[in-house]
Amino acid sequence: MNPKAVLFRPMRQAGPADDFAADVLAGLNAIPKAVPPKYFYDLAGSALFDRITQLPEYYPTRCEIGILQDNAPAIASMFPPGSALVEFGSGSSRKARILLSAAATIEAYVPVDISGDFLQQDLVQLKRDLPHLIVHPLVEDFTKPFALPPALAGLPRIGFFPGSTIGNFEPEEARGFLRHIGAMLGLAALLVLGIDLDKDGDTLFRAYNDAEGVTAKFNLNLLTRINRELGGDFDLGAFRHKAFFNRARSRIEMHLESVRRQCVRIKGETIEFSAGETIHTENSYKYTVESFQALARGAGWAPVKVFTDGKFAVHVLRRIDD
Repeated sequence: MNPKAVLFRPMRQAGPADDFAADVLAGLNAIPKAVPPKYFYDLAGSALFDRITQLPEYYPTRCEIGILQDNAPAIASMFPPGSALVEFGSGSSRKARILLSAAATIEAYVPVDISGDFLQQDLVQLKRDLPHLIVHPLVEDFTKPFALPPALAGLPRIGFFPGSTIGNFEPEEARGFLRHIGAMLGLAALLVLGIDLDKDGDTLFRAYNDAEGVTAKFNLNLLTRINRELGGDFDLGAFRHKAFFNRARSRIEMHLESVRRQCVRIKGETIEFSAGETIHTENSYKYTVESFQALARGAGWAPVKVFTDGKFAVHVLRRIDD
C-alpha cells in the first residue's frame, strides 16, 4: 500500500451549538443589532455562497482563482519540503486544490470549517481529485483557539486564507486573528492570503447586490437558520437585504432591514424592531496592497511576495518574531 494513499482522519466537531444561541441573543439585544457573519454558513448558506462566487457581478472569486492559477508554480516554489497546508474556513476547497496540485512538496492538507455538513460533501470530491493526499478535516470555528492534528508535529506549516475573508474582521480584530494563526502555525511559517482591493463604489455595490438576488437569499438564510435551530419566528417577508459601500471606512456593509415595526421571539426572548432598524450581518473591508502589508507587519507577518491583477491581491507572508 502506498504510504501516502488517501487518509481521511475523523472530523473533530466544533464547540456546542449553545454558542450560536448566545451570540444571536447577545447580538440582537445590542445597540445596534448585529450577528457574526460566521453563522451564515450552515449547509444551505454554504451552498448559496458557492452560487454567489459564480455570479457575473461577483468578481473576487474569479480574480483570485485566476491569480492562483497563473502563479501557482511560483507560490508553490516557496513551500518547504514535506509541509502541511492548513486552510482556515475552507468551504469549497477548489482554491486550495490549485496549490495542492502545483505543490508536490505538500504532505498533508487540513481544511478547517465551521460547517461540518458542507465540509463532508467537499471531501468526497477531494478524495476523487487528489487520491494520494493525507487529509485531516477539522470542524472548528477558526476564529477561536483549537489544536492542529498531532500528525502535523514537526511538519513545516503553510496557512491558506483565501476569499478576502480577512476583510470581514474589524482591522484590530484582523491583527488579532493574524497573531492567533501565527502562534498556531509557528515561527517562519508561510501564509497565503487573499485580499479584495479598494476600488470604485459601483463595482463593489453590484458585487453585493446581484440582479439574481442570490446574495439577498444568502443574507436572509441567517433568519431561516435562527428559526430552525433556535425556535425563532422571523417573518422573512418582513426583512430585506441591504448592502452598501461605506467609503469613509472602506468597507461594504451588509444588513437585514426590518420593513415595519415588529417583535420576534427567539428561545423565549422577545426582540423588538422598529421600522428601518437593521441587523448588521457582515462587513467586508477593502485594502490597498500597502495598507494590508502594514496591518500584517503589525501582527508579526513580513511580506514576501504579492500577486495582483489590479482588482484583487494574493499575499505571501512569512511569520516573524514580533
